[in-house]
Amino acid sequence: MNMDDSSRKIRMKKGIYILPNLFTTASLFCGFYSIISSFKELFVPAAIAVLVAVIFDGLDGRVARLTNTTSKFGAEYDSLADVISFGVAPSLLAYSWSLSIYGKWGWIVAFLFVLCGALRLARYNIQIGIIESKVFNGLPIPAAASVLATTVIFFDFIGAEGKFHNLFILIFVVMLSLLMVSSVKYYSFKDMTLLSRKPFTIFFWSTVLLIIIVLEWETMFFILMLGYAISGPVWWLIRFDRERKKTAQEKKTGSDKKD
Repeated sequence: MNMDDSSRKIRMKKGIYILPNLFTTASLFCGFYSIISSFKELFVPAAIAVLVAVIFDGLDGRVARLTNTTSKFGAEYDSLADVISFGVAPSLLAYSWSLSIYGKWGWIVAFLFVLCGALRLARYNIQIGIIESKVFNGLPIPAAASVLATTVIFFDFIGAEGKFHNLFILIFVVMLSLLMVSSVKYYSFKDMTLLSRKPFTIFFWSTVLLIIIVLEWETMFFILMLGYAISGPVWWLIRFDRERKKTAQEKKTGSDKKD
């Protein structure tokens, strides 16, 4: 290998991939726009900006894998952008929209969301390749941010325009925060193969669901995201109940053999 080839490789390593990082930048921009909108008490635009950030965040990783442009820089940049777009932005939205009336408890709960989101991201980064890819360990931070954003949109849709002060929102934010740092497993959807052949009935009902989402997106997005947040604890309870019954059955079988 001559000097020109080696110097060319060094320059390539020092560079960054443009396309996937542009999507990450778009996600970061949406998060920043959401923060500015929250300051102006434009709660619905702030919530929509968070949801758009989720879309861009989902695209950057997929584009990187499809174009074989994954990099250490991209992974670090993505995590930093996620802290802003899905940690700081939704927590400030929740604080401006509902939590500010509770004084120091309001901003402490808002900070708890940011803290748990950052810890969730750090834990995810060190557990890549350790935890099976079909599940997430704890509620993903984009999902938690989406739950808060769709909650704001849903309550505005049903008539609660402007600020909405309710103790339930305070408790709700605390629960979402704790779910992010919990060990509750969530389905990751990474093993879904949308490009493979599926039965006609699945295509039909998927189309019906898509139409309903488009027609009633304010309600359906809220239901879907809340349902995903609840699915983890429900899944855990089902597994716990199965293990309890299995243990009880084994004990019963063992006692019967002794008799």
